[in-house]
Amino acid sequence: MKLYESLKMAFANIWASKMRSFLTMLGIIIGIAAVMVIVGLGNGMENYMTASFESMGTNTLSVDITGRGSSRTVSVDEMYKLVDDNPNDLSLISPLVSMNATVKIGSDTADTTGVTGVSEDYLTIKDYSASSGRGIQYVDVLKRKKVCVIGSYVDKTYFDGSGLGQTLKINGEQFTVVGVLKAEADSEESSTDDAIYIPYSTAARMSYTGTISSYVLTVPNVDKATEGKTIVEDALYKIFQDDNFYRVISMAEMLDTMTKMLNVMIAVLAAIAAISLVVGGIGIMNIMLVSVSERTREIGIRKALGAKERWIKSQFVIEAAVTSAIGGVLGILDGYLLSSIATLIVTQAMNVDMTVVPSGAAVLMAFGISVGIGVLFGYLPAKKAAQLNPIDALRYE
Repeated sequence: MKLYESLKMAFANIWASKMRSFLTMLGIIIGIAAVMVIVGLGNGMENYMTASFESMGTNTLSVDITGRGSSRTVSVDEMYKLVDDNPNDLSLISPLVSMNATVKIGSDTADTTGVTGVSEDYLTIKDYSASSGRGIQYVDVLKRKKVCVIGSYVDKTYFDGSGLGQTLKINGEQFTVVGVLKAEADSEESSTDDAIYIPYSTAARMSYTGTISSYVLTVPNVDKATEGKTIVEDALYKIFQDDNFYRVISMAEMLDTMTKMLNVMIAVLAAIAAISLVVGGIGIMNIMLVSVSERTREIGIRKALGAKERWIKSQFVIEAAVTSAIGGVLGILDGYLLSSIATLIVTQAMNVDMTVVPSGAAVLMAFGISVGIGVLFGYLPAKKAAQLNPIDALRYE
């Protein structure tokens, strides 16, 4: 029997029992749609995490030093020298001094605005740029000048967009605004745009910080993150002889670790959702067994007319595969529809820019599995049909 004729008969038999066939496909449809949505959520979360880490800088290293008292400390000059001595693995560095500061702008108090002491390279490290004015310069750090760079939210909220050249007070000391940054977030309260940056030397003096203990460094590219982290850790270990007194965090390694954990979680959830595919396969096998019983006399007639066992077997296997394949197509369409709905729900309910995107590989795999399940679970009924005795089949009522 030709493949075309087998397919034609399969579609005719499925169409003749539309509702029964649809209910048979339902397990396949639900299983594939569930797998697609779960994989799509995983892809969306991975893309969202990657974008979030890239905004923080995947080529950056964060260094926090707790130290071992006054006898063993690391100075700013030593950290700068470490970067200068390893130009192939380390690029830029900026000390960080976070302040618990009271910010007064005119008669207003900026309660949510963060004040951070940074170096002249900090804006380059964070990939920030000024919409007007300039950033912190080396001479500002050297002379501990009372100048600052403000975020777009501070400029818009307290200066009506004309903050450049204006003044504000930090812990009672007057600072001049020398630069305004372009908006990086949504220019909302407590966002990255609700910030003030001053020279780290000035911040250290105002905070009475004897030794600066936080730094952010960059590596030439993401591939150098591990080497750069190792160099910094080795240098700090030589000083402290104990890795409990410092912490070096690589954003690239952190992203890689989180991505691996996410992939494992998504794989487990997808495997659980795929159980419904097995249930759908059992449904196909059940309905095909019923079909064999209903068509026993037809099978007897075909065998009496000379149909070979392999033709009978292939007919029922193809019918099971077609049923499963149609269910797979419907499941894929439902998967895309549910992914779009999930995207709307996630973006509106959680207020994050995340798209649920099923991968092409996942779609092809889901379709292949659906067809494979049809063939696998359709084989037993097909074998039963092929082995029917034609005389008994012709007598069947």
